Amino acid sequence: MSESIDIHCHIMPGVDDGSPDIETSLKMLKIAQDNEITDIILTPHHKPMHHNVSPEKNRLFCHKLQEIADKAGLNVNLYSGNEVYYSDETPRDLENRRISTLAGSDYVLVEFHPTTPYKAIHNGIYQVQAAGYLPIIAHVERYSDIVSHISDVDDLTEMGCLIQVNADSILGKFGFGISHFTRKLLKNGLVNFVATDAHDDNKRAPKLLECRKLVEKKYGRAYADKLFYDNPVSIIRGEVI
Repeated sequence: MSESIDIHCHIMPGVDDGSPDIETSLKMLKIAQDNEITDIILTPHHKPMHHNVSPEKNRLFCHKLQEIADKAGLNVNLYSGNEVYYSDETPRDLENRRISTLAGSDYVLVEFHPTTPYKAIHNGIYQVQAAGYLPIIAHVERYSDIVSHISDVDDLTEMGCLIQVNADSILGKFGFGISHFTRKLLKNGLVNFVATDAHDDNKRAPKLLECRKLVEKKYGRAYADKLFYDNPVSIIRGEVI
C-alpha cells in the first residue's frame, strides 16, 4: 500500500494564503490524487487579530468543496481543520470551540513563529493539553531554537506532543540543513506525521509520493505506513495514537 493521508494543507479556496479560488483547489486535489493521497484534512490558518473562518463555516466550505470535487471525478475525502498560530488566546478559543480541530477529533495542529524560544513553545503545548486537547506541532523543522537543540523534540514527545514535518523539508527543498534535521528526526523515530503544507498547485503543491518512497527506502515500510497513513487515519477515526 502506498496510499497517504495529508493532515496539513491550505487547499480550501479564498480563506488564507493558500488556494485563491476553486479552480486552483481542483488542480491541487488532482495533484493530491495523482500522489495517491486518499484523504485530506483542510487546515486554513487560524491567527490572532485575523478574520478567521468559524468552525461552522469551515465545515460548510469543506462540504461544498467535497461536492465540487466529487462532481469533477476526484476521489479524495475531505475533512475540516485549522492550523492554529499559538497565542495567549488559543486555550480560551479552544475551550469556547472557536477553533476547528482536525477532522472533529481532539487533535489540534499548532504552529509558532519561527523564532519562538523553546520554553515558549513548550508552554504553549502544555496550555493546549491543559485545555483538553492533543497537540500536533506543525512543521517542527521551522523553529530555529528546536533545530539547534534536537533534544527538545525528545522533550516534546515525552510530554505527549506529536510531531509533524513537511515532505519538502525531507526532500531538501528548503536547504541541506533542514533536510539533515528532519532526516535525523526520522532516524530517531521522532516523527509522527509527514504532510504537504501545500499552498498552491506549483511550488508548494500537495505531493507526498516521492517523499513516501524515500522514507520507505531509508527507514522502512512499516515506519512509512505509520507516518503517511496509519497515524493520520487514527486522527480521522478519533483514536489515540
